[in-house]
Amino acid sequence: MKKIKPLIVLGSLLIALTLIIPAVLVLPFSGEQHASGKLGEDLTKAPAKEAAATPSATTDPAIEVAVFRSSKKKIENVHFEDYLVGVVAAEMPVEFKEEALKAQALAARTYIVNKLMSKDKMGLPKGAQVSDTQIHQVYMNDDEQRKDWGRNYAMKKKKIVQAVRATAGQILTYNGKPIDALFFSTSNGYTENSEDVWPGNIPYLRSVSSPWDKKSPKLNGQKVVSVKQFEAQLGVKLGSGSTIGKIVDRTKGKRVGKVDFNGKVLSGVDIRDKLNLRSSDFVWERKGDNIVITTKGFGHGVGMSQYGANGMASEGSNYQEIVKHYYQGVKITSAENMLETITAQK
Repeated sequence: MKKIKPLIVLGSLLIALTLIIPAVLVLPFSGEQHASGKLGEDLTKAPAKEAAATPSATTDPAIEVAVFRSSKKKIENVHFEDYLVGVVAAEMPVEFKEEALKAQALAARTYIVNKLMSKDKMGLPKGAQVSDTQIHQVYMNDDEQRKDWGRNYAMKKKKIVQAVRATAGQILTYNGKPIDALFFSTSNGYTENSEDVWPGNIPYLRSVSSPWDKKSPKLNGQKVVSVKQFEAQLGVKLGSGSTIGKIVDRTKGKRVGKVDFNGKVLSGVDIRDKLNLRSSDFVWERKGDNIVITTKGFGHGVGMSQYGANGMASEGSNYQEIVKHYYQGVKITSAENMLETITAQK
């Protein structure tokens, strides 16, 4: 074989690198707008219907997330983007509209950036940063995705990866800090003020209308419990009549605020938790030795409604409009500084 002179090889190599490097930087985000920005810079000043300005791929550094796999009782170190893909895959139906999936990806990234910067590791084993449960964010790895999706794996995986990459480097902030990007399945037509569910008035977690949820298959639910079980779980005593308790207060989100059981007052949230109801918007009826409880909505009701987000996307809203509806007064900003800080702490 004829030998190639070293200078020719070197020249060819330089030309190849010149052609390849730009392609590597652009390919994962082809078709997306790009913009770099430091923390606090609003990346959504474009007209509402235009696509969001998306930071470059370098905004998400190659960091890992230490996920405690609850079923296996072990820690799994996951690349940052793979973690986000796994969260979106586990938390939102892949069949949802692309803009809804982008909104979920943005909420998921905001949550994990906030968590990685926090020193709060309560309830986690040493070395873990988050769990894979609803206590943090539900997560499933690539093997679990393959098993769950079967022959539709490639198509569904591609759709979620695109949603994550379309929002690369972006997080939701309020007054320059990442928000607590809470979300839930289905509202009763309204979301809740934060203080009606947990202590503390959080300015961006305000009650807003969410009429799109009326099409959710999870809107209505019913549960039947015995009178004895009802009394035991709530610590109340019911009389022999049909009266169960008197609703004395309702929340801004039109859920049950407080119920008076002959002098003992319980919040709607307490009742939901103790009876394991789908929502704190409920009505009940005594039928013999049982109580039939009918609920409206699914989840705590604070932050972004997932079915509401999908409804907005179906009507043409983009992910920026979706998140700014459910999280009041927030900005979509670059996480570059925060991610660099996380990387430096490794």
